[in-house]
Amino acid sequence: MRTATINELKKELGTVPPAQLVELCLRLAKYKKESKELLTYLLFESHHPDGYIASVKAFMEEEFSAVNTTHPYFAKKTLRKILRVTNKHIRFTGSKQAETELLLFFCEKMRRSGIKMADGGQLGNLYQQQLKKIEKAIAAQHEDLQYDYRKQLEALYRY
Repeated sequence: MRTATINELKKELGTVPPAQLVELCLRLAKYKKESKELLTYLLFESHHPDGYIASVKAFMEEEFSAVNTTHPYFAKKTLRKILRVTNKHIRFTGSKQAETELLLFFCEKMRRSGIKMADGGQLGNLYQQQLKKIEKAIAAQHEDLQYDYRKQLEALYRY
């Protein structure tokens, strides 16, 4: 069975009556948790992006307080979980500004967590990868925002 392209889906959804469209959305959300989370974001949170970013930061803050720093293996697993959830929320927003803010917050929390990140180690590489992602996200923004975010990024590089 061939999967339809986004363009084909868009055209077909344009012909579907509103009541049936609601039914399709609910059926889609019923089977996959991430679809339900995305639908929740689109319906309830997308109108208040600053509040949504703040709630994601609060989640991250809570998760960072639970990081096990006794062994790098456990710290890495928890950090990857936090990053996976953060990236999911970044995909939901589709905003480079949200991506920049959340990844800057992640790196700042990672830096202040007391976890030892040796150069060339897995945690150090994870940190460096996030800094590169932040650089790309900053480059896609307005000049005034770029200046502010670059100052925060420079502080993270001095780690």
